[in-house]
Amino acid sequence: MKADPPSGRPAARALLVDDPAFDRHVPPGHHPERPERLRAARAAVAAVAASGAAFEHVEARAATDEELTRVHDPRFVEALAGLHGRSGYLDPDTYVSPESAAIARRAAGALVAMVDRLLDGPVRKGVALLRPPGHHARPARAMGFCLLNNVAVAAAHARARGLQRVAVVDWDVHHGNGTQEMFFRQPGVLYVSTHQFPFYPGTGDVDEVGEGEGRGYTVNVPLEAGRGDATYACAFERIILPVLDAYAPELVLVSAGFDAAARDPLAQMELSEGAFGWMARAIASVTAQSAGGRMALVLEGGYDLVALEASLESAIGGMLGIPAHAGAERSPDSTPARHDEGVERAARAAKKAWASVT
Repeated sequence: MKADPPSGRPAARALLVDDPAFDRHVPPGHHPERPERLRAARAAVAAVAASGAAFEHVEARAATDEELTRVHDPRFVEALAGLHGRSGYLDPDTYVSPESAAIARRAAGALVAMVDRLLDGPVRKGVALLRPPGHHARPARAMGFCLLNNVAVAAAHARARGLQRVAVVDWDVHHGNGTQEMFFRQPGVLYVSTHQFPFYPGTGDVDEVGEGEGRGYTVNVPLEAGRGDATYACAFERIILPVLDAYAPELVLVSAGFDAAARDPLAQMELSEGAFGWMARAIASVTAQSAGGRMALVLEGGYDLVALEASLESAIGGMLGIPAHAGAERSPDSTPARHDEGVERAARAAKKAWASVT
């Protein structure tokens, strides 16, 4: 998917993962995590392409057992495969349809394939339109609409490829409990999350900082319902960006959920579509310094289709630095939110491990 860039400006380039199989993960009835979400996401990609970006397709493939069991229990991987051909609910939130187990494996493998391309170059940015999402999937349990933890599988693969420092930034409105659990004792993967709190799944308070050698490498920024652009900008400026700068990641994977958008029906945050643009731009600026620009936006949540399309378009534009996306050009004035209690609590906790936090 390519478009001619405006005169005098080279086309921004990104890898793209999208596969028709992802549409065949189908709920047994009405469910917010539905195939129509990908139609909205594809429209966002098309809009960015029309602004001058060039997307190079990454062929999806199934993740291997070795790739999955770096973070998932082998017995769970085997049990999930045994669900092929079945439909129903694994818990009150999480469903499978006849092909879901194979599709989840294909989504995880597709992101692994993208990571290989990012590491081997020359394109250093990526967008992964994956279903089912992944960040709630625990080592031995599917939950929260998620079957396999796509980002965790990909981060572990990057480590296996030889990277010493991988960062996962999770801006989904729900805390990525599965990703946190998988790397809680490991310094080689930094997990940073902003999320509504208290809220599903109940994890992600500031005292969850990692254990053993991983202590300090989990950074949670739990925020009260109703917070918007200024609070998130403050969290980025005081905590997230200083931690990322100090960690100097060699690759950043963004668990890019868009359910913190004001329109989303499953949460109570108030982010504008432009907020996702400047968050992505800010993260990209860190990757330019330490990671050779290597960064991927990986679709997680986001259940209002209008908000999902607009917010993902803004995020991709921000990551790629496309000037047409004005919402991605600058963050809002964060002064009114500098004393938000959630940010203050998170900053006090993070300062114990990261002197760069203000």
